Amino acid sequence: MQIKQADFVKSAVYEKDYPEELGGIEFAFVGRSNVGKSSLINSITTRNKLARTSKTPGRTQLINYFKINNEFYFVDLPGYGFAKVPKAMKAEWGQTMERYLSSPRNKLVFVLLDIRRVPSGEDLEMLEWLEHFGTHFKIIFTKMDKVSNNERAKCLKAIKTKLEFDHDDVFFHSSLKNTGRQEILDYIGRIVEKYREDNN
Repeated sequence: MQIKQADFVKSAVYEKDYPEELGGIEFAFVGRSNVGKSSLINSITTRNKLARTSKTPGRTQLINYFKINNEFYFVDLPGYGFAKVPKAMKAEWGQTMERYLSSPRNKLVFVLLDIRRVPSGEDLEMLEWLEHFGTHFKIIFTKMDKVSNNERAKCLKAIKTKLEFDHDDVFFHSSLKNTGRQEILDYIGRIVEKYREDNN
C-alpha cells in the first residue's frame, strides 16, 4: 500500500466531536507516553511533521485525527504511563481514550510497546481491555534501532514472561530507520481491502 495523501483533520475529546466516519475502517495508535506513536505515524505516512513529536512524555492530550488517501483515518490517542502531569489530568486522558475505544466506530487498534521495556501493568491492562471488548488489535514493537540483534532476543525473552505472542503476529518498527514501515503499510492495505470487499 502507498500513502499518497495525509492531512491533519481535527482534535477531539468527546464522541460528538469526532469527524464523520468515511465508510470504512480506521486505525488507532495507543501506547505509553513517549513510546513513539507520533513518530510511527510520521514514518508510515513519510510526513515528518504530520503528527507532533516531543521528548516530553504526555504531549498528546487529545485524540488527533489524520485523513489518509481520503479513504480512512489514522487516530493518535493520548499516551498513558509516566507523564509528569497531575492525577486528575491523567484520569481525564484515560476517559478520553476509553470513550474512543468503546465507541461503535469501526476500528483496528495498534498497541505500541517499546522493545526495551517489559510491558507495564498499564500495557497489560490495555491489552486485556481490548480483548474484553472484542476490539481488533495488533502489537507493534517500537524503537528497534535502539537494540542490537542480541539485545533484541534478550528483550523479547523478557517481554514473553509477561505477554504471549507469535513473532508472525506482531510488527517491529524503527522510526529512525523506517524498519518495518512497509510491513505495517501492507497490513493496513490488506485490512482496508478486506473491509471494502466485505461491505460491498
